[in-house]
Formats: sequence, C-alpha cells, structure tokens
Amino acid sequence: MILQSLNHLYDRLAADPSYDIAPAGYSTQKIAFVVVLHADGRLHGIDDIREEKGNKRVPRQVLVPGQSKSSGSGINPCILWDNSAYLLGYVAPQKGSETDEKFEQRCLRTAESFKAFREKHLDLKSAINDDGFTAICRFLDAWSPERCAEFPLLSELQGGFGIFQVIGEAQYLHQRPVIKAWWASQHSTSEDGIELSLCLVTGQRAIAARTHEPKLKGVVDAQSSGAALVSFNCDAFTSYGKAQGMNAPVSEQAAFRYCTALNSILAGSRSDKHRFQVGDTTVVFWTDKPTVTESWLADLLKGDLTEVQDDTALKQAHMLLQALRHGGGELRVLGDDPDTPVHLLGLAPNAARLSVRFWHSGSLGGLFDKLKAHHDALQIAPEFGAGSKRPDPEFPPIWMLLRETARETKDVSPLLGGALMRAILEGVPYPDALASAVIRRIRADRMVNYLRAATLKAWLVRKPNSQGAISVSLDTVNPDPAYRLGRLFAVLESAQYAAMGDVGAGIRDRFYSAASATPAIAFPRLLRTYQHHLGKMGMGAKVAFEKRVQEIIDGIDAMPSNFNIEAQARFAIGYYHQRKAQFDGARTNNSENETTEQ
Repeated sequence: MILQSLNHLYDRLAADPSYDIAPAGYSTQKIAFVVVLHADGRLHGIDDIREEKGNKRVPRQVLVPGQSKSSGSGINPCILWDNSAYLLGYVAPQKGSETDEKFEQRCLRTAESFKAFREKHLDLKSAINDDGFTAICRFLDAWSPERCAEFPLLSELQGGFGIFQVIGEAQYLHQRPVIKAWWASQHSTSEDGIELSLCLVTGQRAIAARTHEPKLKGVVDAQSSGAALVSFNCDAFTSYGKAQGMNAPVSEQAAFRYCTALNSILAGSRSDKHRFQVGDTTVVFWTDKPTVTESWLADLLKGDLTEVQDDTALKQAHMLLQALRHGGGELRVLGDDPDTPVHLLGLAPNAARLSVRFWHSGSLGGLFDKLKAHHDALQIAPEFGAGSKRPDPEFPPIWMLLRETARETKDVSPLLGGALMRAILEGVPYPDALASAVIRRIRADRMVNYLRAATLKAWLVRKPNSQGAISVSLDTVNPDPAYRLGRLFAVLESAQYAAMGDVGAGIRDRFYSAASATPAIAFPRLLRTYQHHLGKMGMGAKVAFEKRVQEIIDGIDAMPSNFNIEAQARFAIGYYHQRKAQFDGARTNNSENETTEQ
C-alpha cells in the first residue's frame, strides 16, 4: 500500500515542474560548486553556486545523471559529477586531530578516486561525440591535484559535490543534448536472459530490482548517504534461492519511481511543505491531487501558522483553524474536496534502513475530523489566556506535548512520537507511556502546567473504562477522591503562601510527589501544617480558606492509601483546575480593587 501510493505520487510530481522530479536514470543532488572550463579544456575557475537560505549558504539542488553512492561502495566514480576528491583529487581537511598514517591513507584513496574518475571519462571520449565532453577529458588529462591549494573555496566547502560547465554557456555540461541522448541510450537497452518477476507494486511482469535505488535521504539521523525502505542483505533472508530484492520483487521502474517520489518530498526543493518532525520520526504526507490544505498542513501541525503575514495566506490559515474547530467539512471553504485521499508516513532511522513508525491513508476531511477530536480531548482551561504575553496555544502541536515528557528534547522516548501520532490519526486511546512520562516529569519538577494537564486529560478521556468525565475547568461537584485531593493540595499550598509569603521550598516542592502517590501518609501532616498557617491569617482569609477546605473534604469518604497512575493523573488535573480558579479569582479581585481606587 505504501509503495503503491508513492508510485502513483511520482506521476503527480513529474507533471508539476516546481518539484523538478528526476526522470529515470537521474537523481537530484546537492551541488556546491561548478568547475568552469574553456572550450579547449583549460580551467577558467571554480565557482561557488550555493544559495542563500536564512543566515547560511546551502548547496543547490541539481538534476544529475546517475544515483548517489552508498558509503563503503569502494572506488566508484560518477559521470560528470562527484565530490571534490573524485573531480579534482582534493584532500579535504579533517576536523580534529589525525594521525600521519590516516592522513596518508586518505591521500592515497583520494589519488585513486581521481584516477578512476579521469580514466572513466577518458574511456568514454570516443563513445560521446561532444565538444563539451572533449573539454572535460582534456581538463582531466592535464589537471594536477596539487593545484587545489590555489582555490580556498574547496577548503570552505569541506569537499561537497561539483559539476562542470563551459564558460559562456548557461547550461551545465551534463545538460548538453548530445550527452543527454547518450545517457538515455545507456538505460534503454534491455538485458537478455533475465527472468521476469511479478512486480508487487504494479502487478506486471518485469525485471525485479535487486536493490531499490535511489537511496532515500532527508530522514533525520539516518545515514547521510541515504537509507533503504525495502532491503534484504543477509543470508538469513535468502529463501528458495531468492536473494536481496528478489524476496519481495519490485520492478526496477517501480522502485525508481517510489524512491524518487519519496526523496522529492523528503529532501527536495518543496520538502518543507510535505514534512515535519515528531520526536525521532520524520513525517511526510501528500494528497492524491494538489490541494490548498496540503501546502499548509506541515505549518499547521508544527504550530507555525502564527508566522503568517500575507493577507491571502492569513485568510487561508484562518479557514484551516476553523476546520480544526468544526471538522473536515470546513475545507470546502478553501476549495478543497474533503474526500480527497491523503497519506501520512512516519519514518525513523535504523542504521542503513528506515523503520516505518506509522502509516495512515484516508481522506482530508477524515484527517481533520481526527485532529478535531484530538484537540477536543486536549481542551482544558489555559493557564495563560489571550491577554498574557505568551498565551497557551489553542491547538498545541505534537512536539510541544512530547517536550513535556522529558527533561530535554533529546531524552524524549524514540517510540513515543510514532505511538502518539497513531493514536491521533486513528482516533484510538493515547499510549499509557505518554501519561507515565508526564507523571514522572511532574513528580521530578513538581510543575503542572497547561500542556501537562491537557495531555493527562486527553489520555483519561480516551482511556477505555475511564471512571467519570473530565471537565475543561474546575468541577466543584466531581466526587472522584483523587481529583478532590488534588484540589485540596492546591488550596493548602495557597494557604501557606497567604500566611507566610514566598518561602522558597514550599509544600509543593516537599510534598507533591508523596501527596499524589500515597495521600493517606502525606495529607494528615499537611492538614496539621495547614492549621499552623491558619493561625497566621486574618479572620476574613481564615474563614475563606476554611470554607473552601471543608467543601472539598466533605466529598471524600476515606483517605486512600495509594493512587495508581490514572488517579495520579486526576490528582494533577484537580490541582491544576483549583490553582487556575484561584488565580482567576485573585486577578478579578485585583481588577475590581484597581477600578474602585480610580
């Protein structure tokens, strides 16, 4: 299903020039420099063709003949493009210290690489009758790698890929018609005597690809040289004499099409509109036909819509937010058909291969219905409203929720992002690991903020056989003991502050973990301390706290000895709700006092 959808995507991308998708026999590579030659093969110069992107310069995406090479593939020169070691015999400096022996080994390998690149092109000189190719051969025949020291750009680029160009021509050498025609002829010949297999993607009999090329790039933390989605490379996978890709036969054409299409949305010129990150998972998505929603979905799921400035774009962003509030039917206002098929694929690095974290295929309207249900489950009274400097987001992106599960982003569980995305896309219960991680963070830093409370609420709402509903704001009639004790803890904390002011390590820092896990042990001591705090208050404050505490305690029949993780989540929500209500009440009183004084 995944490969079939990507195979169909290739046709859509190939018909759109903005994607600059590679035809058969070509690949898009990141080119940093161009070797400019005179017509007689003399070197004119080495030009930097990187593009400005933000505050840095990045290589340019250029369509070149052939595919990238995997690491460890030996001396394997490309045609008309390669890195500076092959093109010019340049030994790039290494970061950090390097022994003389290793440096000598690198020099020898670089010399062999340049020699192989030169010989490969000289051998093709008679087969390719083109003046530009002849100029390359003359240049390579006369070039001395020692001259690389004359070009500081090579050191700045730390190697990088390069191509050739004849001075005065707008096109690169590999784009000349004669060379393109020769290259096409190399891929149009069929091989006799090769057994045809039934392609699992197209259903047609064709030559099966032993390895699926081109390699896939753009998955965060995967091998920079590229990884494989389908790969068999061990003897253990050999069955009935079938080795490598023959175990799951996919035709060479279908393999090229799905790999090229996936590469385009992973690392192509428009990949920023098709991908976003969830933990260690790189998520790519596409629709079967171009839609307005597709161009905004990545920004929507990353929470970047607030950066929109253009009036037209602002209007479209507003409509998308309406679809999150009211469901996928709202997409018709954008001109998109809610029944348009949409696909989301989550990929994670796994050595030289990729792991599929999740796969979702459905309709755009259905996707937004699921996203609406997700945000409905998360809905809780914000800690900081619209009037604050940094208001809590109405639609918190997934990365924000994951960030609350670990001390640092790098510590987020690698499996949690994919599990959370599956729960959102399929509308199923959230993973228990999500709630466990949030509870651990609360116990570690004793902080129950908006995102943590919302996450725990969503987990409880979808949890099978969950006891009782969870309100958006304070529920004074909720009889759940854990919820009420969470409220009580917030009131006792507030009483300490009212009596003693800021004391540094208050009862939240000292007792939250014990109170939320073993209330029968913690609360008797907390209530004794509370009586001490009451003695330091004025009569009005004392009466107000007593009424509030009594209202909460009256709903508790017995003090539980311990709380499981579900009860600890309810405790945290009760604590958050009560603190939020107290904060809103204090803010209202302050506003009334300011009005009276005026």
